[in-house]
Amino acid sequence: MANILVVDDEPSVVMLLRFILEKSGHAVEESHNGQEALKQLGIDPANAAAPLPDIVLLDVMMPIMDGFSVAKAMSSHPRTSQVPILVITAKGDMRPLFEAMPQVAGFFQKPFDPKQLREAVAKLTGA
Repeated sequence: MANILVVDDEPSVVMLLRFILEKSGHAVEESHNGQEALKQLGIDPANAAAPLPDIVLLDVMMPIMDGFSVAKAMSSHPRTSQVPILVITAKGDMRPLFEAMPQVAGFFQKPFDPKQLREAVAKLTGA
């Protein structure tokens, strides 16, 4: 199954995503803000040995560093530019903000449908 990085500052959302994804057989890592995510991805600080996830589930509104900044950093970094991103947000339709980032493969608005999320992850990871 897929290795998934969940980036969200709300513990209840992280717990729900972990439950949904692990029930489908995926391995889940978590970050609670954008800066933490960039460290885990080996972007800042640079760490070529950091394991890369198959997909990132990314919240938009977070402390320290928001999801848009994370997606932008991922898109411009050779190590992570091909890792697909699913944006999960309570902020409404964020598509226009992320239009220039082809690796952003989908958007889910909180509260989201777990079945649709599982289907999107399966489609993107082949798992």
